[in-house]
Amino acid sequence: MNPGDGGLIGGIVGGLCGIACAMVGTYASIKNTHGPRERAFMKRAAVVFWVASLAFLALRFTVPGHLFLYVFMLYAILLPLGIHVCNMAQRSIRLDESQKEPTQRTC
Repeated sequence: MNPGDGGLIGGIVGGLCGIACAMVGTYASIKNTHGPRERAFMKRAAVVFWVASLAFLALRFTVPGHLFLYVFMLYAILLPLGIHVCNMAQRSIRLDESQKEPTQRTC
């Protein structure tokens, strides 16, 4: 085993663990929704975030190193902003759906 193989193995294992955790997080985000409209929104949001992440990775390997700094800065700004906007929209949908539910009678 070459001395550099440890870094390669660590990178592959770390990448696979990251993808697995992202898949579990996506599943949990969709499963823990409270209504059909919220679930549909979360599915769309998950697709957008997965596509954005894959585009970021594609740019990582195609854009020259000195220019990738700008791509990284843009991603570092847009990702938290996108998460915040999605959280606000989900909260709004959840509130709207909870107000439309019929009230339950207690005997």
